[in-house]
Amino acid sequence: MDISLLVLIILVGAFTYVILKRRVAYITKTPVWLLWLVLMMPILVSLGLSVTYGDRLPSLAIVGVFFGSWILYLVLLQWGRKQPSVATSQVLGENSTTGEVVATATPELSKLRPIDTTEESNLRNCFPWSVYYLEKIEYLPQAVLCRGKLRSNPEQAYETITDNIKKLFGDRFFIIFQESFSGKPFFALVPNPQAQQAQGGKRELFKEIQLSIILLLLTLFTTTWSGIEINGIADKIQSKPELIAQGFLYSLPLLLILGIHELGHYFSAKFYQMKVTLPLFFPVPFFLGTFGAFIQMRSPAPNRKALFDVSIAGPLAGLAITLPVIWFGLQQSLAIPLSEKSGILNFDSFNPRFSLLVTLLSKFCLGSQLTSQMAIDLHPIAVAGYIGILVTALNLMPVGQLDGGHIVHAMFGQKAAAGIGQIARILMLLLGFAQQELLLWALLLLFMPISDEPALNDVSELDNRRDFLGLISLIILASILIPVPEALRAWLNV
Repeated sequence: MDISLLVLIILVGAFTYVILKRRVAYITKTPVWLLWLVLMMPILVSLGLSVTYGDRLPSLAIVGVFFGSWILYLVLLQWGRKQPSVATSQVLGENSTTGEVVATATPELSKLRPIDTTEESNLRNCFPWSVYYLEKIEYLPQAVLCRGKLRSNPEQAYETITDNIKKLFGDRFFIIFQESFSGKPFFALVPNPQAQQAQGGKRELFKEIQLSIILLLLTLFTTTWSGIEINGIADKIQSKPELIAQGFLYSLPLLLILGIHELGHYFSAKFYQMKVTLPLFFPVPFFLGTFGAFIQMRSPAPNRKALFDVSIAGPLAGLAITLPVIWFGLQQSLAIPLSEKSGILNFDSFNPRFSLLVTLLSKFCLGSQLTSQMAIDLHPIAVAGYIGILVTALNLMPVGQLDGGHIVHAMFGQKAAAGIGQIARILMLLLGFAQQELLLWALLLLFMPISDEPALNDVSELDNRRDFLGLISLIILASILIPVPEALRAWLNV
């Protein structure tokens, strides 16, 4: 077995166990290790079948094991389900009666002083009847819910009531405006942990900068070595150290693509005065040399427009640099005869036909050299651009915490976004069975949480321009993942 594949499977297993431990352990008595083993069964069975059958895996058996494991997982989860409790509702951050997600509470949040009788009376005065008619106040361990009827424009209501509450409580609460599953807008006052934190901003910023630089340098090293291996000169480095520079042909454009993607998020978040970390890279000592980069949002989006802008800024910024990089790299690449070893992860014999966008780019750059019987020996710069295309597609998937999940949440609301995410995961799984190099990606999506945190004003909708831009992002995603139609392949002779 390829060592890089084994390490990747170990990382997927560890990631799955952590997610189960954090998201599921407190709602069921079923042992986490047993749930983990059931969820990992498709991967373990696939490995066993690959040893037995080689590349010709019986797809029917894999599909059966996958659905069987998920049915068994749900049965075991429900069999050991605990009764809701105060501790459970604090961790879940949801109303156990209605299932509305309002916040994720922590032990620190529960220590904040609750609203007393006088404060409740003053709180009621924060809701003008002509803006939002307050009917009742409900208390949860992690939030105060204010339910009533909306009588004005959602943005006007949120701004008016937020100003009134801040005059009364200062920065003690996040004020969330959200729709219930029945479609009725309500306000939630969630304790603001930042109001309780000690002042140590400069010291924390210095540590954050240090960590960001260290991870960047480590990722530069691992990706440069991966670039050396892509060039096929790893065995010549000892005798000719100057060849190390060829590894930069891969590492520098790749880090530029990943960095600009994250800076798109960073600067758009700063524009909306959201707290966010510097970009952090994730180095790995094999295969591509990195698992990408990320930034951490430390404050919620003020509204769905901000959520949309921050989420889409990364993929668009990354794609803006990815396209010229892959265009230049493909022009330096060579067309070679197609073989059985050609595939989407074989950079020495790359088959672009799994993707409409990649195929069109390859045909326009290589012209008549790329025919239906040819593959591509990718130049290292083209490899970096191709990884940028895949990173864009992964981030635009409309699932949970990914950029695409935030985008559809901002466009259609949290409830609809959860449904779209479920459909996207199923479609990606079916695509993974058709193109087995994508199967691991599909399995990763299945283990991701399906919902994300709401914006503070999660009711006000987007304008037409943002809705159109969101649809364009989904079209970009489809163009990357959809194979080239046979009619178009015949017309282009690819």
